[in-house]
Amino acid sequence: MKNRISVRLLLYFSGSLLVFSLIMGLIFFALFSRHNMNVHKGELEDRATNIAGVLAGFWMDSAKQGQGHGMVGQCMGYGAYIRFLDDIAMTDVWIVDRNLDQITRGHGLGSLAYNDLPPGAEAVIIASMDGKTTFSESFGAFIGAPSITVAAPITLSTGEIAGVVLLHEQIENIRSETENGLLILLLSMGTAVFISFFIARALAERFTKPLGKMKTAAVRISGGDYSVKTDVAQTDEIGELAAALDNMAEKLNAASKESAKLEKLRRDFVANISHELRTPVTVIRGSLEALCDGVVSESQMVEDYHRQMLSESIYLERLVSDLLDLSRLQNPDFTMEMSEVNLHDIAQDAVRSICCVAEKKSIEVRFSCIDKCFIVLGDYVRLRQILLILLDNAIKFSPAGGVVEVVLTKVLDKTTLTVRDQGPGITAEDLPYIFERFYKQRSEMNKKGTGLGLAIAKHIADRHNAVLKATNRSDAGCEFILTVSSQLNDVNCNE
Repeated sequence: MKNRISVRLLLYFSGSLLVFSLIMGLIFFALFSRHNMNVHKGELEDRATNIAGVLAGFWMDSAKQGQGHGMVGQCMGYGAYIRFLDDIAMTDVWIVDRNLDQITRGHGLGSLAYNDLPPGAEAVIIASMDGKTTFSESFGAFIGAPSITVAAPITLSTGEIAGVVLLHEQIENIRSETENGLLILLLSMGTAVFISFFIARALAERFTKPLGKMKTAAVRISGGDYSVKTDVAQTDEIGELAAALDNMAEKLNAASKESAKLEKLRRDFVANISHELRTPVTVIRGSLEALCDGVVSESQMVEDYHRQMLSESIYLERLVSDLLDLSRLQNPDFTMEMSEVNLHDIAQDAVRSICCVAEKKSIEVRFSCIDKCFIVLGDYVRLRQILLILLDNAIKFSPAGGVVEVVLTKVLDKTTLTVRDQGPGITAEDLPYIFERFYKQRSEMNKKGTGLGLAIAKHIADRHNAVLKATNRSDAGCEFILTVSSQLNDVNCNE
């Protein structure tokens, strides 16, 4: 169902508010009913007390005129007051004399005998004759509707109780006010629920809108589009989830690009291997076919063919060896024999080994250093292999009679080994790619190169956390610089 969370939020919010409103309404109704009843009782008591005070004044004036305390035929003021008493009191008013033999009622109703009172009413009047203001609900059956009655004593200035004033208020009138208050409350609750619906809808949309954006982003990511962004900028949990989704998309995008790059490298690797293997295999096969078919029979030509096949076989052996080295170096599980080694000894060993190759081109290899102690943590054989690869390249590209220099220097904890040649240098187009596999300059001097030597040297340097880079010299040739970090202190090179 579309917007399912939004609907749930609307239902939860509106339902919670409705339940809360009902509970508060019930509590309010109970408290308001009690309060309203108490207020009406208080008002009845005040009116009864005031009426009793007025009546006490009339009776005191009648007594001074010598008319006694009778309740009929007294002064004109008293009679008018009795006739309009119900209107003044806004309720039913009864007056009981002190002898309990006559009850006077308003609105032109006839007098009522004391014996006609309902059961329980006598106790209220007697208690009021003792000077107490009392309440009762015993008169409801006589009045014809459930009522509250207050009985207030008519106390003369002499302290004598001359009678009792009874005020009756129908409970229905009190309840009608309570019901009006409840109706107002229900209307307020309904209005609040109606308004809250729109507020809940706005909040639900604010909550579900970013979820919709994240869903769209997730669908696009699952379809392979890793450049997508959720465009959700919030500082709450939803914002954190959106940020995590964006971060995942970025990592997947980077991984996809890396995977594509690796796939391209794999295809290039296979193509390069095929190309590098095809030429020597073709030469060897052609030579063997010529020899086997007797096309070549002269001894000198046969010897030349044999030498050519030997040269191609040596090239194949070197290519396979380099491929094995590169494969081992690229394997994360391949470990090196790391120990404390002296780069001075490694450089001397490599220079001594390459001299026979340099002599064929009449090239002089010079080794210089300012010290004999260049201790680093590394693999002796692999570091020597780097230097041999760099020296072989330098000799290959240097002209006959040239000079190749090997220089060792140290600054603080950085040991630098530099190999300089006097060759033509590296073109600006080739310089960024010389450490890639099978990348080599297409020149006569490099026709027997495999394009793997510098890639192997770069991998060995990376395994030693060293930096290997190449630059062109300002005068002539180029130089390869290997920088190795050493954290070994106080090492005695004489040990």
